[in-house]
Amino acid sequence: MTVAVIGGGLSGLVLAHRLRSRGTAAVLLESSSRVGGNVQTRTEGDYLLEAGPNSFLDREPTTRSLTETLGLETRIRPADAAAKNRYIFTRGALRKVPSSPPAFLKSDVISLSARLRVLAELFSGRGPTGVDETLAQLGRRHLGREATTVLLDAFQTGIYAGDPEKLSAEATFPQLVKFERDHRSLILGAIRSQRAARKAQAPAQEGGPRSKPTGLLSTFDKGLGVLVDALAASLGDTVRTDAKVEGLTRTADGWKVQVRERGQPVELLASQVVLAVPAHVAADLLRPLDAPLAGTLEGIGYAPIAVVHLGFAPGATAKPDGFGFLVPAVEGKAVLGTIHVSTTFPFRAEGGRVLLTCLMGGTRKPEVVARDEDALVALAREELKAMTGLTATPELTQAVRWPRGIPQYTVGHLGRVEALDTGLKRWPGLHLTGNAYRGVGVNDCIREATRLADALG
Repeated sequence: MTVAVIGGGLSGLVLAHRLRSRGTAAVLLESSSRVGGNVQTRTEGDYLLEAGPNSFLDREPTTRSLTETLGLETRIRPADAAAKNRYIFTRGALRKVPSSPPAFLKSDVISLSARLRVLAELFSGRGPTGVDETLAQLGRRHLGREATTVLLDAFQTGIYAGDPEKLSAEATFPQLVKFERDHRSLILGAIRSQRAARKAQAPAQEGGPRSKPTGLLSTFDKGLGVLVDALAASLGDTVRTDAKVEGLTRTADGWKVQVRERGQPVELLASQVVLAVPAHVAADLLRPLDAPLAGTLEGIGYAPIAVVHLGFAPGATAKPDGFGFLVPAVEGKAVLGTIHVSTTFPFRAEGGRVLLTCLMGGTRKPEVVARDEDALVALAREELKAMTGLTATPELTQAVRWPRGIPQYTVGHLGRVEALDTGLKRWPGLHLTGNAYRGVGVNDCIREATRLADALG
């Protein structure tokens, strides 16, 4: 029988593609009229806009292998060299994030006393074993209060838009926890890890990507939608849109999937079912079967996010420096960060135009996302004026709201994932994948979907 993949976001597309490439029959059921999930690339005049993820780090071999299989490796575009600088808005100004230890000592991104406290991290001790610490607890122990409030909070904001007092350190930044466990000091761990990585550089394994990942922030020549379109094209009629799954029933040798497809009730038989949907959607589907399993899924929360695009005509404003800036919560802003899109990927704004993308809301200002488009644009412009002095009037504005934008790996997340794995054993042939479990990024989704497909195929 067939593997039924429920959910046509990036995870579901990659999973179905991998299954098909291994000769396994699959059908992908997407409730909306389009696939791609949060990956939504749109062209508006001379601007190429991303409503969801903007890019990926070209460091995951699985992602490289996928792009080669789809014939997309020549369409990968790394960030422009002009995007190397990054900033944090703190203490009333944009301050450059230092890129080396000497630069850090001279930097004004945090106070002198806080910088000296970070240097003392070399002599820090390990934390308690067997405790799922918050990211803030780990940060304060190693880096001190100010560096945690400014630097670490800004860094997590750019990934999770969360609250470091609630996020699990091990679930969100496992490498930092590993550095502490293996090396005691995060700084020593990072230095030794970099040395080991350089020594370990070796020829690609057989079957791996032919072209080596660059490690650079990247996208495709027409945005991330290129990847979604290529996956959908490779799947052909495997993809069924406007197909909302309304129920699952366990049968003697598999699963019966109740679907409302283009308004009509349909039943499908499948040997395996994969829920590649957000955690709350999976909970709704599983509640009639297994209330405890659904309850565990409901424990995974999401940060609401508003994405606001501002496009400026040629000459209306100067091209900003660097990739963009992040705003720690202590500054009290609705804007979490701003990507200088036209600096990072110049081809996304033609003719010398300037394109900025503001991320707003997050777990600590969820009410912001409830505002209408005009109010979001006005608030973004107001805060950009205060933080950067930007006064130009944009020729393009657009706002996209994601009430459930980014999964939150709060304290206990690893235990929840373990409980899900255990609970799924009660239902042979039922599986979960997606960004709610083992990584929120593009690379994470591709890697985990590929891993599951290989296990099923």
